[in-house]
Amino acid sequence: MAKKKRGRGGFGGGFGGGMGGGGMGNIMNQMAKLQEEMEKTQEALAEEEVSVSSGGGMVTVTVTGAQVLRSIGIKPEAVDPDDVEMLQDLVLAAVNEALDKSRALEEERMGALTGGMGLPPGLGF
Repeated sequence: MAKKKRGRGGFGGGFGGGMGGGGMGNIMNQMAKLQEEMEKTQEALAEEEVSVSSGGGMVTVTVTGAQVLRSIGIKPEAVDPDDVEMLQDLVLAAVNEALDKSRALEEERMGALTGGMGLPPGLGF
C-alpha cells in the first residue's frame, strides 16, 4: 500500500496561517507591550502601601502592594508582660490581613492588564 502524502503543518500550510490578522509579529508585539505594562504595574505596587490594624488599633501593620512588610506599630498599652501571647496574636492577625489585602490589590491591578487570561500574579515572561 502506498502512503498518503500529507501537506506541511496541517493547519493552512507553512507559516503565516491560522492565527488571524497580523501573524506572529503582531502577537510578539502585544506580548512585549503586556510585559512592559506588567513591569510598570509591579513597580507601582512596590510603592503603594496597605495598612491594617488589629485589636482596636493596638497593632498597625503596613505592607506594600508587592507584599513587603514596611512597618509594625504597637501601642504601649498593648504590651502586657503577663499576656505576651495576646500581643503575638494581634501582630499575627494584622500581618496576615495586610498580606491578604496586598495580594488582592496585586490581583486586581494585574488582572486588569491580563484581561482575564487567567495568568498568575507576578508572571514575568
